[in-house]
Amino acid sequence: MQPFLYSVEREYPVSINRLWQAWTTTSELETWYHGIEHRCVPGLTSSELHIGGLWSVAIDVPQFNFVAYFYGQYTKIDANRQLQHTMHYTDSVDAFNLKDMATPSHLVILDFEERGSASWVKFSQYGELPGGDVSKTQAGMESYFDSLGQFLNSN
Repeated sequence: MQPFLYSVEREYPVSINRLWQAWTTTSELETWYHGIEHRCVPGLTSSELHIGGLWSVAIDVPQFNFVAYFYGQYTKIDANRQLQHTMHYTDSVDAFNLKDMATPSHLVILDFEERGSASWVKFSQYGELPGGDVSKTQAGMESYFDSLGQFLNSN
C-alpha cells in the first residue's frame, strides 16, 4: 500500500443512505465536492459506481486562475461502509479529457458508519505528495467537508 498522507473525518446529522448518496451520485458530487470558496465546473463531474467505474471532477480555483482536475476509478465498493478509488490530478484539460489511468495516482479510502440518527465518514489519502505539504492538502479536504455539511443541511 502507498504511504498514508492524512485523513479527515466528520459526523453529519443524516442517514447513512443519504451520506452515501452524496458521495456517489454525479449530480450531488458536482454540487458540493469542492472547497467552500470554489465551485465545480458544470458537466465535468462523473460517478460510475461500479468496480473500474470512472469518477471525475473539475474544480474552478478563481483566486489562482486555474482549474484543478481530478479523476480515477473505483476499486472497492461496499455500500454504506467503504468506498475506495484511485485519484489522479492534473491542471491540464487535455490530460483530464484523456484520463490516463497509467499516470501517478493516490489511493482514497472512504469509511462510512451509521451512528444512531447521524452518520460518520472518514476520508483517508495515501500516496506521494509532490512538495510534501500535507497540511495544506488536509486543510483543503476539511473545506470540502464543510461544503458537504452545507449541502446536506440545505437538502
